[in-house]
Amino acid sequence: MLIGTYDGALRDVLHRVWGFSDFRPLQREAMHAVLDGRDSVVVLPTGGGKSLCFQAPALVDSTRPSDPAAGSRPPTARRGFALVVSPLISLMKDQVDGLRVDGVDAAYLNSTQTSSERDEVLANLKADRCRLLYVSPERLVGEGSQAFRRLLRQCGVRFIAIDEAHCISQWGHDFRPEYRQLGLVREDFPEASLHAFTATATERVRHDIATELRLADPLVLVGSFDRPNLTYRVLRRGSLRKQIQTVLGRHEGESGIVYCGSRREVEDLAEWLRSEGHEALPYHAGLPDHVRASHQEAFLQERADIVVATVAFGMGIDRSNVRFVIHASAPRSPEHYQQEAGRAGRDGLPAECVLIYSGADFVRWRQMLEQNGEYTESARLLLRDMERYAAGTRCRHRALVEYFGEPWTRGECGACDWCLRELEAVSDATTVARKILSCVARVRQGFGLAHVADVLLGRASDRVVQCGHAELTTFGLLKQESPAAVRGYIEQLVAGGWLARAGEPYPILRLTGAGAALLKGEGTCELFRELQPPKGRVRQRGDGGVSFDGDPGLFNALREVRAGLARQRGVPPYVIFHDTTLKQMAERRPTTLDDLHDIYGVGAKKAADFGDAFLDAIRTWGRPE
Repeated sequence: MLIGTYDGALRDVLHRVWGFSDFRPLQREAMHAVLDGRDSVVVLPTGGGKSLCFQAPALVDSTRPSDPAAGSRPPTARRGFALVVSPLISLMKDQVDGLRVDGVDAAYLNSTQTSSERDEVLANLKADRCRLLYVSPERLVGEGSQAFRRLLRQCGVRFIAIDEAHCISQWGHDFRPEYRQLGLVREDFPEASLHAFTATATERVRHDIATELRLADPLVLVGSFDRPNLTYRVLRRGSLRKQIQTVLGRHEGESGIVYCGSRREVEDLAEWLRSEGHEALPYHAGLPDHVRASHQEAFLQERADIVVATVAFGMGIDRSNVRFVIHASAPRSPEHYQQEAGRAGRDGLPAECVLIYSGADFVRWRQMLEQNGEYTESARLLLRDMERYAAGTRCRHRALVEYFGEPWTRGECGACDWCLRELEAVSDATTVARKILSCVARVRQGFGLAHVADVLLGRASDRVVQCGHAELTTFGLLKQESPAAVRGYIEQLVAGGWLARAGEPYPILRLTGAGAALLKGEGTCELFRELQPPKGRVRQRGDGGVSFDGDPGLFNALREVRAGLARQRGVPPYVIFHDTTLKQMAERRPTTLDDLHDIYGVGAKKAADFGDAFLDAIRTWGRPE
């Protein structure tokens, strides 16, 4: 691959259409793979610019100028279009709306359109007036799709981009069977290269994607999984509402998402938040379609600041200025957590991700997966890995990065509870661990976490007394500790592999081989306890986030201008401009359209369409009325 071949054309498109001055990490290589016709698997973090990796090449002529044999494109030749497979109607609509605002000829085909709207899209395809077409996997490979693929073949598919490609893999966190059939499109489009894009994929998932899509010698590009602008915290669930209030106190007037484990919890928390004066809306699969769509639109249009949701609120959410994501219970895998937490801070500005969990979350997940027939070996391992993250005793950034196979060489991150010293290492951790392991052994490995904690705390409950466990030598051994701390220690021993849960629906604790060895005096372990959480604004790592030296009042005035333009266009505000762009306007205060086009994120079409409104706001800001 000749890396320099298309650089000029790509840089021109990036600057002219999107207002970007250069490539972001790995974008250049990914775009060249598309234009060279080489299959690829591209893994870039949320907010890393993966969509541009297929959008920009769709606007560049793939005839290589340095190849004399290629010559120039005949004036009658079709330019063709990029075929983009997207899993959600809302996601493809938002992307197409954004591209159209940028001046790009893009379209989608889905079940929400009228027959006349679909006919118009097909007419534009046949007339070579479309550069990107978004479709669902069902439309491309579902029942009765052969005629549709024949039509696409006649219109000239240049390449195929598969977004959210982790849905292909049975080892991925959002496996969708219809995605696995996408490998069949090779037979209908043998000359079109295939490109898989996702934000979260382990090495096993990446291999599965390449195999199922039948990719030929694919270029595999994996960006950093670290999100330095995010601050990660993990709390063991106590008074959930107080814990949520503490987080919200650090984000007054800012937007966020609260993920819950059940529909009932979604409704309860949303109602409570509204009673506390927050613009909070519920979102879950039990709500009517029109209500879900209305609540999602209100959040994206910035008419509501908080959405309380189940995981049903997922891939279609592209609001860039989400400042916090709270998980009120643990998700089922690190992949789910990385993607859901990754909805915070997509604009590169500081944001916070807080996981509030208890050991019961993992029990509930096991029961639910078993009931649905989904408790496979891969599901068990993913759940185990999530539990290890939650109860882990090291840097949160490092834990997530290394989980996805990326080495960590940076020392302390400065942006998680562990590295910010919000957790305290237990000085005599191994002794405490042996007391707990001894207690599990003395109750004959036949009781659950709550019972073992009661014995260690010296609580003479009816059951403890009836079982004779108040007479054990381990009774009250940890009575100086808080109940939350003892439960936390036990969960850490489970996550660390010294204890295991067994049995359903009420699992008991058992010693593992490692636990038995530790009890005998072999080896050591680490434990920690939570300190008082911070109440101030979010701290972030020195190399994360984007500083702001402008006038906050002007920034808010520009946000008002953006909101008005978004309402006129019927699109979310971030489609007009991201917060990072508005902040740079507030800092640099451009006075002409040429000045404005030098601002990050201001393309030529947006400068022409919206420039005067923002320049007027900048010129009149602070002027006496």
